[in-house]
Amino acid sequence: MSEIFTIPAGFSPPPDCLKDRVILVTGATGSIGRVAALTYAKHGATVVLHARSQSKLDALYDEIEAAGFATPASIVLDLLTASEANYKGLAESIFQTFKRLDGIFHAASQMTPLTTLAIQEVATWQAHLTINVTAAVAITRHCLPMLKRAANARVTLLSETHAIEPKAYWGAFAVSKAALTNVAKIWNDEVAHDSTLKFSVLIPGPIQSQMRVMSHPGEHQSELPAIESIEPALLYMQCRADAKASDKAFLFRP
Repeated sequence: MSEIFTIPAGFSPPPDCLKDRVILVTGATGSIGRVAALTYAKHGATVVLHARSQSKLDALYDEIEAAGFATPASIVLDLLTASEANYKGLAESIFQTFKRLDGIFHAASQMTPLTTLAIQEVATWQAHLTINVTAAVAITRHCLPMLKRAANARVTLLSETHAIEPKAYWGAFAVSKAALTNVAKIWNDEVAHDSTLKFSVLIPGPIQSQMRVMSHPGEHQSELPAIESIEPALLYMQCRADAKASDKAFLFRP
């Protein structure tokens, strides 16, 4: 099992720690993606918002602008049906608009109600692997030239507790999220010699989120930590400059 890191006690980044940085957030209109987008914008970043719903993107875009943060950009793309050309077009759009990219937070995730492996059909597996793994790799691949040119660029992959502690019924979701640790390790090895780019994996744990409602429908959300409790982790993984070339991957829990 990979080593788990926690955010240092008392970590408090400067209010403008992400000033002049451009950060892509996939799945930006989901509960965790939205918190990430707002957190990065609040600390100075220009955020590129991705989702599959134009109306939800527009609402988040307006919220960021109304708060007085840097004007974001938005990209609509359904990752389940996206092609190689679509991923390339996403990266080209970012380059044409900003000429740079300093980070990605891969929050886009596929999850279905928990069931046994015995009844999970091929389409279920394909959807989980496409959105949770393939799309994250494809987007990063096409954005890689920009990320490698940036100073201390950071890519964060959103995972889940059962990816490292697999249990019954978590099936395709747990398996697809578990793959992200290896994605981070492999990419860290591949870029270590020519870039300050670093890949990390975030495991939020139980928080008030849409997916938690799906996986634990009888649970009282009010008894869980607020979703905003992950803000320090989101900032630590984007603002820190202490990543070492010898580190293989980072698994963080708030």
